[in-house]
Formats: sequence, structure tokens, C-alpha cells
Amino acid sequence: MALETGPLLLLALSLGLASAQKTLEGVPVQPGFDAHKVEGRWLTIRLAASQARLVSPTDPLRLALHSIETRDRDLELVLFWRGESVCRRVSVTIHPTGQPGQYQGSFEGGGSMLVHFVSTDYRSLILHVHFEDDGGEVTSLWALLARRMPGDPEWLGQYLEYVREFRLQEAPVFNLDAQCPPPEA
Repeated sequence: MALETGPLLLLALSLGLASAQKTLEGVPVQPGFDAHKVEGRWLTIRLAASQARLVSPTDPLRLALHSIETRDRDLELVLFWRGESVCRRVSVTIHPTGQPGQYQGSFEGGGSMLVHFVSTDYRSLILHVHFEDDGGEVTSLWALLARRMPGDPEWLGQYLEYVREFRLQEAPVFNLDAQCPPPEA
């Protein structure tokens, strides 16, 4: 997997999104969503995708959501991509679409994403990410995120309902606790 395009695909899979088998209109968003309340550290509890084959559990490279930061009205998804002798911070800025709880962005290597904050109490979060590459291939993911492990069982139940409804496949979950170490002198 090329270092330049890999983070885009792995980001989609590490965040979790809805299936391409259903339309985006069927994806709910959090009423009264407050972007500033999702700011901070998040852990991925569960992940499901329309194309689970895209991430192998034996792949030595791992991309994991670390946190969400606010930048005025925009949000920045902070991820870390780690593997053997590789550690890189990857930041993806997403912009409000004008619909509450819905953001869009694009990648350096091409492609776009639409992010739905489906449901949250700001301690747990169900996130849907719809990725489309330059060739028109769509990958949808759903992620259950929490501020700490193991997460709330009620949120897990709600998340699993979406997995069934959108006919998703479970995908490997990776959480990276530490940021990249400083370069050796």
C-alpha cells in the first residue's frame, strides 16, 4: 500500500461508516449537534464497513483515530499511522455542509468524504463516514467511539442495530495510545 494513498483508505476503515447498499438519506444525524463537545481524545470501540476486505488484521501498518479538534467551524480528525519504522500524524480537516452534524472533506491524494455524527451524548459517539475515491468507488464505515474503554453497552446495542440495518461487515479496530516518538538524534 503506498504511503501517500494508504492513509485515506485506512482512515475510512478506522473511523467506521454506513453501507453503500443504502442511500445517504437513510443515515441519521444528531439533532442539536455541538461540534465543540466532541473535541478531544476518542477510542474506537467497534468498526464496521461496507468493504471489510480493505483492511487486513495482519497488515503491519495501523491507522487509528486519536482525537477530534475544532478549528473555528471546521473539525480536524487527528490520526496516527504507525508501522515498522513508520510513524506519521495524519490530519484531515472537514467542513460543515450546512446540515447539523454533517461535514465534508477531501484528501491530498484525491477522493472525498462525507461525515455524519449520527448520535452522541459526548461520552460515546456513533460516526458514519462515506468515502468516494477518484474512480468513484464508495466505501462506507460506521464507528462506535468512546472516551474510555470498554464503552457503554447501550451504545453498543444502538451501533449493532445500524450494522444489521446497513448490512455491514465487522472490521479490525486499532487504537494507538501514544503519538509518534521524537526522531532519534
